[in-house]
Amino acid sequence: MQLTSIIGNAAAFLTTISFLPQALKIIRSGQTRQLSLPMYLLFVSGVTLWVIYGIQEKQLPIILGNAVTLVLSGTILIYKLREVLKGSSGL
Repeated sequence: MQLTSIIGNAAAFLTTISFLPQALKIIRSGQTRQLSLPMYLLFVSGVTLWVIYGIQEKQLPIILGNAVTLVLSGTILIYKLREVLKGSSGL
């Protein structure tokens, strides 16, 4: 494997799992008060578009990496939306 591929794979792995610690913390605590709802709405929308792009281009690495990111960031967004709808958190 070439150095460029190693760097690309490492970058994809690290950015994909970067939401895991935050998602686990939110699942355990249920607290999302400090998180920005607009940021997560925009991010989840963007990642969804990356998944669609990957499907259209038949690029499995793009599909898989972004699908995992979508699940993690989508989980955070769901918790944030639930807290906002309850009225216990701001935007």
